[in-house]
Amino acid sequence: MASRPTVSVHAVGGESSSSVHLPAVLTAPIRLDIVALMHKSLNKNKRQPYAVAKEAGHQTSAESWGTGRAVARIPRVAGSGTHRAGQGAFGNMCRGGRMFAPTKIWRKWHVRTGVNQRRYAVAAALAASAVPSLLLARGHRIEQIKEVPFVIGNEVESIQKTKEAVTFLKGHNAHRDVEKAWSSRSVRPGKGKWRNRRWRSRRGPLIVYNEDKGIVKAFRNLPGVETCNVKSLNLLTLAPGGHLGRFIIWTESAFSRLDEIFGTHEVASQQKNNYILPHAKVTNPDISRIINSDEVQAVLRPEREFVHRSVKVKPNPLKNRKALFHLNPHAKQQLTHAHEAQAADKKKRVKKPRAAGEKFLSTLLAP
Repeated sequence: MASRPTVSVHAVGGESSSSVHLPAVLTAPIRLDIVALMHKSLNKNKRQPYAVAKEAGHQTSAESWGTGRAVARIPRVAGSGTHRAGQGAFGNMCRGGRMFAPTKIWRKWHVRTGVNQRRYAVAAALAASAVPSLLLARGHRIEQIKEVPFVIGNEVESIQKTKEAVTFLKGHNAHRDVEKAWSSRSVRPGKGKWRNRRWRSRRGPLIVYNEDKGIVKAFRNLPGVETCNVKSLNLLTLAPGGHLGRFIIWTESAFSRLDEIFGTHEVASQQKNNYILPHAKVTNPDISRIINSDEVQAVLRPEREFVHRSVKVKPNPLKNRKALFHLNPHAKQQLTHAHEAQAADKKKRVKKPRAAGEKFLSTLLAP
């Protein structure tokens, strides 16, 4: 966002004549998410309803043959003697049938948006227009522009001829953006070229004025150039396609009225009921610089030496006797009794006599 206190006002001839205070709206937070959401919703409000014909795909006499004929039960065209007879009809999978879920004109075409969100998006788009890097990233040719935001004296509102408008733009090195828009003119791909939108081109500069004394007619025939009254700033022109960074040429009177229209961070707007500009959650987004600043480091405790803390492992009481005795103090006595019982049982066991004696085996195995 722009942060300098004043902006130079350039005369139509080219030299800088005076300066004007930077409006607070140009320092508003730049919220790309809000701009994209509002542009997506507002762009739907200019759509015209469309639908297929009500009887499309049903303008034939067709009935199902029913079951028992080893064919699908899709309705079939009646008659005989032609290729059309017996063909499937009506279904979306049939040749000449209707589409699936035919479109209707009572679809929900428009989207309601909140007033505060729309104003937030417009303020963010205006703030982005004061950042040269965003303008360059969007593709505007402002390399030779003296200053951004670019403010012109009020005499530009009295320009009557397009020839004078071209001379004015060339004198301030802003005509390169118009040439970029003109050279990008190309035929639209797809069926739109048959529907009165054959050509498409890039956007050029936006002229924001306070009073129309001929400026609209003078600039309206230049490719890519648009004009807008400062009292009716629109997000669709400030951020075309939902992309921030539109190159705006302000007149001095229009630039001076921004504080009156949008207000400041402390004073409410005079034209929008009780509206105050949104504040940034973090005024300095450089978090590493904040952490490493002398003010923050002075109140921090010194860094501690590394202390190795062993990770506590939960022992298995079935394998660890200490853990077993901790859970069950009587287990030690139970194990002692078990060992004693096992030893006693072992003593009771008597060695079984062999089936045949030694004498019998020696006699049996004698040579």
